[in-house]
Amino acid sequence: MKLLVGSVLVSLCLSTHAFVLPRPQGALRASSPSRAEPLRMSADQQEGDNQLSRLIGGMLGLLGGAALLVGPVPDAEAISKDYVKSLTYEQVKGTGLANRCTAAEGTGSISISSGGPYEMVDFCMEPKEFTVLEQRTQKRTGKVDKIGLPTKLTTRQTYTLDYMSGPIEVKDGKITWQETDGIDFAPTTVQVGAAERVPFLFTAKDMKVSADKNGATISPGLGLGGEFRVPGYRTGLFLDPKGRGGTTGYDMAVALPGLQSGEEGDEELFKENNKLYQSTTGNIEMEIQNVNPQTGEVSGVFVSQQKSDTDLGAKEPKDILIKGAFYGRIQAKSS
Repeated sequence: MKLLVGSVLVSLCLSTHAFVLPRPQGALRASSPSRAEPLRMSADQQEGDNQLSRLIGGMLGLLGGAALLVGPVPDAEAISKDYVKSLTYEQVKGTGLANRCTAAEGTGSISISSGGPYEMVDFCMEPKEFTVLEQRTQKRTGKVDKIGLPTKLTTRQTYTLDYMSGPIEVKDGKITWQETDGIDFAPTTVQVGAAERVPFLFTAKDMKVSADKNGATISPGLGLGGEFRVPGYRTGLFLDPKGRGGTTGYDMAVALPGLQSGEEGDEELFKENNKLYQSTTGNIEMEIQNVNPQTGEVSGVFVSQQKSDTDLGAKEPKDILIKGAFYGRIQAKSS
């Protein structure tokens, strides 16, 4: 904190040189100044004082804003649920904390074999990295490789899934959890390269995962894996820029029927005109890293893979690889 404030002070003090203007050389070379010159210099001095006052006020405002911004953020990267609850709205506003998942503290274990039915609540998934997977064919060998392309997130800080819930139980000797409710999807867009935008629906809808080993104890190192449903990025009521839609709108775009002779053009325009709502399946793997048996909190990391948007069937979807952190709380299921 002190280092950050010191850096801000140094940068602000150095930036004051841009506001301090040197005295014109012509005034220094004048041998016999007139009576108007002292008045002009006084005006210049007054203007300089005004600029200095405004500069000092701006410095104090920036320092106050920096202190307010940095103050509520803890030194460690992980944040606890109690810490977030202790903050006011003004302390959270504009800091990005509302888009983050909290983390559990501790390395204990939780057994769900006895004590009645349990449920996972407040389940949160925070993406940390998005990668677009692309298949490329080697020219010499003809082998097809799948490579990951780095991306730049263009969506605002509204892409975290939160408040998901669902029953957790031991089924066929393994711990199983299924998502049934919550904020389980978020429209997201990433940029690949200089200009290509890849929209997709980051989701965990109807996610069902099972443990990678038998047992009824949740402890650090436990892995879970399963599938989830990826709904279409657009619904049937969506209209494209040319007024075409799945359930409403034109059947074909204006000025294009001339190409549809029944023999030529239909295959080219079919995908654009025939709007389809497509739902695909995604895969996810999770690993629990922290468990707090007193509060029932669990947290860890996840890796999921899903399809991108197809523009209602007009484009081939891309594979999206998502890495991030998750958090949840296990409690007795309320009747």
